[in-house]
Amino acid sequence: MSIHLTSFARTRLFPRTPRPNTIRDISAEAFEQYLNAHAPDKVIDGYAPFCKLFVYRNWTSTRCLTVPVTDDNRHLLRSAYEARTREELPVLVRWFEGVEPPVAEYLVVILYDREQMAKEGTAIDADWGVVGCLYTATAEEIPMAPITMMRNALGVEEGGSGVPIDRDAYRRAVAFWEANANWR
Repeated sequence: MSIHLTSFARTRLFPRTPRPNTIRDISAEAFEQYLNAHAPDKVIDGYAPFCKLFVYRNWTSTRCLTVPVTDDNRHLLRSAYEARTREELPVLVRWFEGVEPPVAEYLVVILYDREQMAKEGTAIDADWGVVGCLYTATAEEIPMAPITMMRNALGVEEGGSGVPIDRDAYRRAVAFWEANANWR
């Protein structure tokens, strides 16, 4: 089995100007090499048949992706309209400023199979393409953001995968994201 770090994931996980909320202490090339050299601790089925999540114990100092929203930190929440790429339409996002979460226990790597990558316009010479990574305290998936589910349902033309919304999964995601937020 082979894994390729896609350009989409590379720019988000390893930006040119490093940020505290991205993967730390390792280059994009070394990250891809690690994934290809080590078996995951756990494999989780993703939201569609073409998606898998490979769970690795964190070997970096990367911090947890989310922070619980509390009365003590709610005033640190910020929001703006942003797009993940130049081609996508901006959507409303929120995040914390001024918090520093603990070091993540796990890196949960989100993978799409070669066929789905090709369908979305990215041909790869590997079995799997990395499309994202979650940094978590547990060896479990963080629910996909509701807006990501919406984008996926809109189709490949709008930066999604073409998978319809699962209403129950959407409700679970809303419950999680009402109680948690990313940080910068």
